[in-house]
Amino acid sequence: MALVGIDAQPIDVEVCCTRGPAFFQLVGLAEAAVREARVRVAGALASLGVLLDEYAITVNLAPAELRKSGASLDVAIACAILAAIGRLPAESLDRTLLLGELSLGGRLQPVRGVFPQLRCAQSQQLSRAIVPEANRAEAGLVQGLEVTPASDLQSVWAHLSGQHQLPAVTPTAFVPEASRPFCDFSAIRGQGAARRALEIAAAGGHNALLVGPPGAGKTLLARALPGLLPPLQYEEAIEVTAVHSVAGLVDPARGVVAERPFRAPHHSVSEAGLVGGGDVPRPGELSLAHRGVLFLDELPEFRRNVLEALRQPIEDGRVCIARARARAWFPARPMLVGAANPCPCGYLGHPTRRCQCSELQRQRYRGRLSGPLVDRLDVHVVVPPVEVSQLVSAPQGEPTAMIRERVVAARRRQSQRHGSGKVHAPVNAELPTGEVEGVLQLGVEGRRAVELAVGRLGLSARGVMKVLRLARTIADLEGVERVGREHIAEAVQLRVFDRSAEGW
Repeated sequence: MALVGIDAQPIDVEVCCTRGPAFFQLVGLAEAAVREARVRVAGALASLGVLLDEYAITVNLAPAELRKSGASLDVAIACAILAAIGRLPAESLDRTLLLGELSLGGRLQPVRGVFPQLRCAQSQQLSRAIVPEANRAEAGLVQGLEVTPASDLQSVWAHLSGQHQLPAVTPTAFVPEASRPFCDFSAIRGQGAARRALEIAAAGGHNALLVGPPGAGKTLLARALPGLLPPLQYEEAIEVTAVHSVAGLVDPARGVVAERPFRAPHHSVSEAGLVGGGDVPRPGELSLAHRGVLFLDELPEFRRNVLEALRQPIEDGRVCIARARARAWFPARPMLVGAANPCPCGYLGHPTRRCQCSELQRQRYRGRLSGPLVDRLDVHVVVPPVEVSQLVSAPQGEPTAMIRERVVAARRRQSQRHGSGKVHAPVNAELPTGEVEGVLQLGVEGRRAVELAVGRLGLSARGVMKVLRLARTIADLEGVERVGREHIAEAVQLRVFDRSAEGW
């Protein structure tokens, strides 16, 4: 198989072997790692007593126009050569998927992307597959295909020739797990408004922007957010596992990603590192956080082109990477949470410390975040500094588990609203524009509140839709079906900064 995004395409390995001057050549648009298979395969076969010195070998990887990369074709090439020189029955390779990188001693090394490649094998109606032993747990996710793990080329040879049958993989059990947050919400003192805003964001899957001075708790709030999210459903876990498998990040012992991912790249990340890319397209941090949380701390410090690359994926829920020879896509539906200071020094609007920035410096700092990008962030939260009295003597707030119960109940209402027959019932943040009005059930007062907000605040069309989606989420948290004026009012507050205090 050749990986193209999170999809795979089958590769037919053809071998022509004749007696004559010894040579070993690979054709079929093979990149460096694939061409080096000549050395690995020859060494692995030599460790089994099969020498290729007297053969002229040509290996063709079809289709020829598809670029092949990586070392996962080693086992298929080795077995095809064994069949070509008469050391293995050719019929034993019929409709068989062979995956694995070979060491010079014949060991099968793990490869990335095993899960999507096995799913492709199912769709191509292949009858069986052999994978490295280290990929056993991940291969156990695929049902309806005979998958056999092997530790070395010797055991693969014996299995295919019928001398010794290897046992098939056992199914990998999926046990959903709640995300393990950096800290419990009960440990966060004060910040009642920010806690409420993040609860709403978690309930509806909304993106959020936290603005406040240094030390106010923006990073702590963002890192505690994953604990509010409900456990992954099986279908969601399969999506997340496929992305992490392609990136080579699946835990070999578990074989499946069972909790929502949390990714927090440094602000020096490149555009390809954040949204994905490369000559051979690989997923970026945006896709690795799929169905989880992507936290961008110090948001204005990211390069402008990197942030602007987020705009389309945030709207579409997927990243499409087009190259001259390949076009790949990756899912990208995380909760995007950004954190920023109100100005370069960070103390604009601080009750006790004076801002040292000029107005020009403030404008340049805010200008690093474009209006279209900020408009795509549903919830805008001001995080003020916490007073010392609150840090020392304030009682503990609600624990994460209690808030998560309300979030799970709100998401359950959203799922029921769209029918249990859908594999992925969209959360409110993902509602298509044409469906928003149908799920609101706005009364007369609610419509007037929307018109008043649009007239006074000059919200964009996108901003209005985000206010309506937020209002729907707030109503779901309260367990009511009709969106009222109070829900609209709170949603509007979550879209507008206190500019007098923070300068945004």
